[in-house]
Amino acid sequence: MSNPTALYIDDDEGLRRLAAKALGRRGYTVTVAADGEEGVELARARSFDVIAVDHYMPGMNGLETLKQLDTLPTRPPVVYVTGSEEGSIAVAALKAGASDYVIKTVGDDFFDLLASAFAQVLARSSLEQAKAAAEDELRATNARLEALLSEVNHRVANSLQMVSAMVGMQAGVLGDGAARDALADTQRRIAAIAQVHRRLYTSNDVESVDMQEYLAALVGELSETWSTPEAPRTLSLDVEPIRLTTDRAVSLGVIVTELVSNACKYAYPARAGEVRVALTSEGDGRFLLAVEDDGIGMDVGAKPRGTGIGTKLIRAMAQSLHSIVEYDTDRTGVRAVLRAAV
Repeated sequence: MSNPTALYIDDDEGLRRLAAKALGRRGYTVTVAADGEEGVELARARSFDVIAVDHYMPGMNGLETLKQLDTLPTRPPVVYVTGSEEGSIAVAALKAGASDYVIKTVGDDFFDLLASAFAQVLARSSLEQAKAAAEDELRATNARLEALLSEVNHRVANSLQMVSAMVGMQAGVLGDGAARDALADTQRRIAAIAQVHRRLYTSNDVESVDMQEYLAALVGELSETWSTPEAPRTLSLDVEPIRLTTDRAVSLGVIVTELVSNACKYAYPARAGEVRVALTSEGDGRFLLAVEDDGIGMDVGAKPRGTGIGTKLIRAMAQSLHSIVEYDTDRTGVRAVLRAAV
């Protein structure tokens, strides 16, 4: 391994010669400059591992030289040298970008201190470069992983769309109305999950879902399904800015699909009606989901009016969120509420 290269800038010719010899004995390949202008030109012409700059120089002093060195495309660490024991000069140099400073003294001790300062700033510089390289590699790796995850979400969404189409084809050839309705429910459940993955692969964030966008799309699809001229349904949505991880968004989407579908099926058997969906933050990292209607209400203890699969799904999805869905029937219609952590 070659010796580290050092540039020593000082207007004292004798000290320059001594520095070249002393630092050479300590393992450095030294180039010297008689003033700031010459030092900056040398630093522009070739690269150095470390630079020492004297403070008191005619023309351009050490701080001005340091400022000019800062204009280099890649500036090596600088050790500031001053014969003054005034702390203000050292502080000014450090604020101006010097990596360390050394007080100039008479004798060989000065070169020991200078060599020690060189070694320390070079070690720090090496660590900072290694850290920067590691961070660059980590960012590149994260970008590759995000691209891969986005592609996975894209393929999952496409696969779910294909499954949904197959279910629809199967429903189309069935003569049993109950069976067709059951398959239609299955299609809606698949669509709720596929919508999450569509949001993920079209978003810059592949790990969490914007619930405003997701529920807007989901409720829009449900509105197209349930609102017909024969049975008009109005679906309204009020969602605060909340992001959920993929699995929690899927669980919430399935719950919303089931609750909205139940309300559209059973709340208004003989008239038009509205179903309202709201997702709000309760603070402390928790949210509240509410789905409500003004329909005929429900008998909590009665047997489910459908197959009961929807009720089981709601319970299972709520459990995955470490929560339960509670029903408020002491009102006109039904209000279903779920509270959970973000």
